[in-house]
Amino acid sequence: MTSNVDPTEISKFDRLARSWWDPAGDFKPLHDLNPLRVSYIETRLQLAGTRIADIGCGGGILAESLARAGAMVTGTDMAEKPLQVARLHATESGVDVDYRQTTVEALADSESASFDAVTCFEMLEHVPDPGSVIAGCAKLLKPGGDLFLSTINRNPKSYLLAILGAEYVLGLLPRGTHDYAKFIRPSELAEALRTSQLILTDVTGMTYNPLTRNFSLGRDVDVNYLVHAHKPVEQNL
Repeated sequence: MTSNVDPTEISKFDRLARSWWDPAGDFKPLHDLNPLRVSYIETRLQLAGTRIADIGCGGGILAESLARAGAMVTGTDMAEKPLQVARLHATESGVDVDYRQTTVEALADSESASFDAVTCFEMLEHVPDPGSVIAGCAKLLKPGGDLFLSTINRNPKSYLLAILGAEYVLGLLPRGTHDYAKFIRPSELAEALRTSQLILTDVTGMTYNPLTRNFSLGRDVDVNYLVHAHKPVEQNL
């Protein structure tokens, strides 16, 4: 299935692929965010021995961290060059991650109810239909499984900080990385979770301090935020 793929977004990340593992390069914010993302997951899930699908894995920053913590990770993305980078880096690092060029919808069709947990970070705001991605994630989960998401809120503050600030003033991200119209309000994400019969259990904000150049977790969900949802053991079909 390729209908829920934006070719412009794929081309954008293909162009940036070479710098994926440069901690001071175009993806520096992801490197800075990654310890917080992993910690958020670890406080809610035992990673060792857990089978996890990392949807929109890009160059593999999160996928490798999860694998190092003992998880059995399948990373998926539709951008070919970041996946090439991910595979090469995993080989050089001696980390075992199963990388696949596929959509979440296609993976869900072939491996329904096969994963203990699914992660989908910084990806929902780059696809035409985020609800379809969430539905695919829900289908991948075993009953009782956990879904972890992150995305960007849609409001004047997020436009000011995530686009004008991050891309044009501070230069944290390449210009054109984000499209404000694709940002997702927490209420919209919650509705998509309910539609896929998932239970929302937590929403946590991620904020950036430009003076210390550090990210932190907290209650402020005005810009970046993390979500944890749970698939019930029994569902109303």
